Amino acid sequence: MSIRTKQKELFETEVVRFALYDVGRSIDLSRVLTIVPGTPGMKLDKRRNTPGSIQLPKPLSIDLRVGPQAAILDSRIKSLTLSARVYEEGVISFMLRLKVTATLNDLLDVENFQIGSRFTTLSLFLEDQFIELSRILKPAIRSSNTISENFDYEMYTAFCFSGAIGSCNQFVEKNRKEFANLINGDASTTNLHESQIAKALANSFSYSACDWAVFGLDNCIIIDPSKDYEDLLLICELANYQLLELRTLDRMLDAWLDEAEDDVGIFYSYTKPKKMKSGILKKKIAFIQSMRLDALFILENLENSSKIIGDYFLGEIYQHLCYIFNTNEWTRSIERRITALQDVYDIVKSEKSERTMLWLEIVFIIVCIVFPLLQIIQVMMVSK
Repeated sequence: MSIRTKQKELFETEVVRFALYDVGRSIDLSRVLTIVPGTPGMKLDKRRNTPGSIQLPKPLSIDLRVGPQAAILDSRIKSLTLSARVYEEGVISFMLRLKVTATLNDLLDVENFQIGSRFTTLSLFLEDQFIELSRILKPAIRSSNTISENFDYEMYTAFCFSGAIGSCNQFVEKNRKEFANLINGDASTTNLHESQIAKALANSFSYSACDWAVFGLDNCIIIDPSKDYEDLLLICELANYQLLELRTLDRMLDAWLDEAEDDVGIFYSYTKPKKMKSGILKKKIAFIQSMRLDALFILENLENSSKIIGDYFLGEIYQHLCYIFNTNEWTRSIERRITALQDVYDIVKSEKSERTMLWLEIVFIIVCIVFPLLQIIQVMMVSK
């Protein structure tokens, strides 16, 4: 629904902000249920040509904060809903839903909508919620990252328009410049070239004659007068979940490769630290093998959670988001790093084995040649 004034047009819009944080290698969901109440699994209604065999992750859903909030300072925000999903793979996903009445130019600055006196941006509010929930769930988190810094996260915002907006095509055509800025995350003062507007609004999706959606790297726009867009929001979350896991795994492999480079330098140096001589290499190889298997399992789980590919409406949107996020290249990069990491330690292990064999050969020579020679010399000295 829109409210016309002499100077501007207000839209009743639902702004959905996803914030996904990686907190560790895994989260014990059964332990989480002993700490906070939650509902297992994801619910996806089978519509929009959705296949019946669709596979989804099975996180725990947690309601955190719902309904109108008296503490909200921004008059444009009418109500707020906050929920979280806890994934076994070590991810906590927040979904902040704001029902707002604002102009399109206001929506371009939605990041700075003030929820309370403590938070000047939506990101700060979500980070505060994340830190608090992570602290509560810490006993269930395996190999947790530092909560206050160095954690990987993904943010994604959906602008959902519903109500009496008239024809979708006419609505989009009338506001195409503002919509392009929304998709790109540009300021309201940005005067995009027509080619950039066309590019931003290209590859739109419609299932019926009265709905429309377009997706970008950080934002998407969904228009549905019937408010039937929960499945699209779920697809957005899943795509960002996959991207976060891939980015986190890639960063971890970078750190392991840096450590492997240091280990190789120590191994081939003339003055090796004592720790490299005391079986540390064997432990390193076992650790790397464990990490390699973990990485392969993560990739396999991500593949299983994305089995909605095919000639289906949701599958097309999911594949489009994966194309935007370039997840295939992230996957190839991770596979190359896994192989490189294994190869590095295989080379070092092979070199160490060769050195061991060399020392064994030297000992064999001493035992089989030098020792009998010493015995002969001893006998000759005794005979004299």
